[in-house]
Amino acid sequence: MFNAVSGKKIAILGFAFKKDTGDTRETPAIDVCKGLLGDKAKISIYDPQVTEDQIQRDLAMNKFDWDHPIHLQPMSPSAVKQVTVTWDAYEATKGAHGICILTEWDEFKQLDYKKIYDNMQKPAFLFDGRNVVDPEKLREIGLIVYSIGKPLNAWLKHIPVVA
Repeated sequence: MFNAVSGKKIAILGFAFKKDTGDTRETPAIDVCKGLLGDKAKISIYDPQVTEDQIQRDLAMNKFDWDHPIHLQPMSPSAVKQVTVTWDAYEATKGAHGICILTEWDEFKQLDYKKIYDNMQKPAFLFDGRNVVDPEKLREIGLIVYSIGKPLNAWLKHIPVVA
């Protein structure tokens, strides 16, 4: 994303460890979100089964605090301000600069990505961490797609890497 996410809205689709569960223990989404927050991004999270309270608790905890009984887990004194949690994927992605798919929910395969793209900031990025979507179809819409283990957009191959 041009080496800067500061101030940009990133939509997180999926927070649970795996689909069909609300379990967030050891979910990679925690580290991804904390990394984005550390870089001063604003994140909007949608997961069909994980509550806002659970997401805020997970983002406030230190690594492995989740392994303690709930009454011993630290509670965030206030919600993480750069995080919003929505109950709709379209709301989460509205106005976003980028999308990260972090849980392989079946519903993410059925989303209207043309509608999503039309409501995003441009250029619009999608990072598919679970190989849920067809990158070529999304590129035809106009999204810049990164998928685990799949080739990059052709024009990205010629951009010099900045270290």
